[in-house]
This record gives sequence, C-alpha cells and structure tokens, in this order.
Amino acid sequence: MKSTGIVRSLDNMGRLVLPIELRKMLKLSEKDPVEIFTEGNSIILRKYSPCCTFCQSTEDLVSFRGQNVCAKCIKKLSILGED
Repeated sequence: MKSTGIVRSLDNMGRLVLPIELRKMLKLSEKDPVEIFTEGNSIILRKYSPCCTFCQSTEDLVSFRGQNVCAKCIKKLSILGED
C-alpha cells in the first residue's frame, strides 16, 4: 500500500472527504459508486466496476445469486455440468 501523506478527520456523521487530487488520480466523479473493503485494520476504497466473479470481464454480465458472471464463463460452467 502506498502512503499519500494526506490525513483527514471524520465529521460528526462519520463522513470523510476525499481530496480532489485523489479523486482526479482515480477518475472518481461526483455520484460514482465506490466499493468499501476491509483488510485487517485497514479500510480500502475502490471505484466500483461490476465484473465477472471468475474472470473479471466487464462484458455480457448476468447477475446470478448476487454474483456477476459473464457469458463466456456461463458457457464454460455449462460444459462442466454435462457429465
């Protein structure tokens, strides 16, 4: 993880403002969805981009039980099921 040297405080509602430099660097615009992850005692923010659970493709996605799966992986999975 790379340190930016930027420190911000949470406001009384628990909000945090991301500096414009970081928003520009990550190409985040107003209203862009952001994913939130935790790893140990760290919070990780990432611009949300839906992708296939298996291959991370962003094309031809179908939602199945809360997971995104692309058409190519669906085809591969259907072949595996044919025994």
